[in-house]
Amino acid sequence: MSETPRATPTAPLEPGMRAPLSVIDVLAFVVELLAFVVLAIWGFAMWAFPWNIVVGIGAPVVAILVWALFVSPRAVFEVHPFVRAVVELLVYVSATLALWSMGLTWVGLAFGAIAVTVGLLAGRRRLA
Repeated sequence: MSETPRATPTAPLEPGMRAPLSVIDVLAFVVELLAFVVLAIWGFAMWAFPWNIVVGIGAPVVAILVWALFVSPRAVFEVHPFVRAVVELLVYVSATLALWSMGLTWVGLAFGAIAVTVGLLAGRRRLA
């Protein structure tokens, strides 16, 4: 009698090794970078001098800091996945609102929809 093949559990990775990147991982990274770039453009374009320099540098730096503390794969604080998703969503919402305030409503809506979709797929993959 032939047996049906069984799925073998994956062995834990050796220290210092990571799972291979997927398309979702790359898309999530691109969306993150776009959010930071949008915040920088918003700061430089929508504020008067000298505040444009402060906000143009400060907005993406704050977003990157929050991302590094709570959302990144090597986050400083280990938080509940719900908190991680909320922080990720806040960064995406801030980029979407920045696009809206620059008069790019449809671009903002498209970015928000893509960012949330990619975030959901990446989050489900992390929890699986």
